Amino acid sequence: MLYDRPYMRTDYPGRGGTSALTWLLSAIAAAFVLELVVFSPWFSPWSGADRAIFGQVAVSIEGLQSGHVWSLLTYGLLHSTANLFHVGLVLAGLLVLGRELEPLLGSRRFLALYAAALVAGALVWTVVNWRHGGMLIGGTAGVYGLLAFYASLYPNTEISFLLFFFFPVTLKPKHLALGLLAVDLFALFFYEILGSAVPFAYAPSAHLGGMAVGWLYYRFVHRVDWNAGTRHADIQLPRWMKRKAKAALATPSFQVNLTNRNDLRAEVDRILDKINSHGFGSLSSEEKRVLDEAKDLLSRR
Repeated sequence: MLYDRPYMRTDYPGRGGTSALTWLLSAIAAAFVLELVVFSPWFSPWSGADRAIFGQVAVSIEGLQSGHVWSLLTYGLLHSTANLFHVGLVLAGLLVLGRELEPLLGSRRFLALYAAALVAGALVWTVVNWRHGGMLIGGTAGVYGLLAFYASLYPNTEISFLLFFFFPVTLKPKHLALGLLAVDLFALFFYEILGSAVPFAYAPSAHLGGMAVGWLYYRFVHRVDWNAGTRHADIQLPRWMKRKAKAALATPSFQVNLTNRNDLRAEVDRILDKINSHGFGSLSSEEKRVLDEAKDLLSRR
């Protein structure tokens, strides 16, 4: 029944306790506050702590040559203290995408996807900048990975946000992801590969590495897991069998008696199973109407 579905149970990811997203946001915010303290004029000249921390935590060619492999992940905690938009955009992106993706993936997979995007972004940046040197900080590659996954999962779902916190903008995830992909490719080939300074301290190679992980995860992990229960043998069916299968998925033409509780429960079960197998977009307007009315009727128990 409706309340027996995994996404309606109280043990479904995201219900109860502190979420992984909250811990991640708190860690980034705490690290940024620590940066403001450590790199302040009254502190760093006396201890040289700024150089020590960056050398250990941020990604650099020299650090990796010295064996600082942990920096491939820890660099995501550091952000520019001279540009508040850097940490602000990372926190905002994590908040918006994480609230959608953590309940879907679960805490472990959500964190694993973010961490994998960070590592991949750092590795791609290292390859591109091996001769030029430099330093990489920020969790942008992880956010780009989450965005690429979300855009692959919900390409046409409209999202609204405030550009620069003032201008309302409505976009489809696929358009946003493709636009950022085009900008990153342009900056990669015309700036970063040539060793030129990228405007706004941009790191297009890291962003592209993160986006690649998000798309690969959707294509080869998420889709396989979610379709495992409905996979069929890779055999070309005759046309008459395809027509028969399509007809079997068609929406029943009869009207459901909403006053009969047993009939209503059976119909809701059928609709929920259809959503689980073929997605919400496969529902007809009549089935959507039944769900809406059933929600109110079944709650009066």
